[in-house]
Amino acid sequence: MPGVSAPEGAIVVTFSRASGPGGQNVNKRSTRATLRVSVADLPLPGAWRSRLRRAAGSLVTGDDELVISSEESRSQARNREQCFEKLRALLESTRRPPKPRIPTKPKRGAIERRLREKRQRSDRKRQRGGGDW
Repeated sequence: MPGVSAPEGAIVVTFSRASGPGGQNVNKRSTRATLRVSVADLPLPGAWRSRLRRAAGSLVTGDDELVISSEESRSQARNREQCFEKLRALLESTRRPPKPRIPTKPKRGAIERRLREKRQRSDRKRQRGGGDW
């Protein structure tokens, strides 16, 4: 991503055996890629870093380490590239602060419709009961 580069050794990629179907290829090849990077090591401003932690959720460990894994492909190189793509997408989505929500007032017609439907529902329920059995 332009403007963001991690220091040398900050990002660690490891490979392990992937799960799921695939026959002998799964049993003998380590194709799952796991990318680990300390959020503190990323050169990001404080607000961006906190947005990243919040957006990543369970991907951030208790040691403040971001862990992204991929096992979609049968190729180590492709899974490694997918991990970096996921990291780029996460950084891109948290780059700017979310637009603040401006609370709006419901229109008069909407309020009147809601109250009218409420009255009709109330009348319908009141008519159901109260008969002399």
